[in-house]
Amino acid sequence: MTNAPDAASPNGAGPADGDGPADTVRLRAVVTGVVQGVGYRWFVIRAARSMELTGFARNLRDGSVEVVAEGTREGLERLLGMLYEGPRASVVKGVDVGWGKATGEYYVFDVLV
Repeated sequence: MTNAPDAASPNGAGPADGDGPADTVRLRAVVTGVVQGVGYRWFVIRAARSMELTGFARNLRDGSVEVVAEGTREGLERLLGMLYEGPRASVVKGVDVGWGKATGEYYVFDVLV
């Protein structure tokens, strides 16, 4: 599990250019702890939309929350910092972080169920 906000992907590579706009990258984070039933996904949506990021947040069966976001590196790093904090009622134990190529497949940031 990666607990540093600026961590590279598991293969050691950082963000890369993708098929989306040239300055966009993709962040995938799985957040563990007390993150379901406490408004965590809605916290992420408000933050991501305010930064004009696209993607989704969804609950996973193991009690974690998956966040996939695309946008500028700067915006994604800001969002990542917020993922470590979460809303007041949450208790974030860890954030597993991966960076990748932006696909441009998302138009908004929303909740997936």
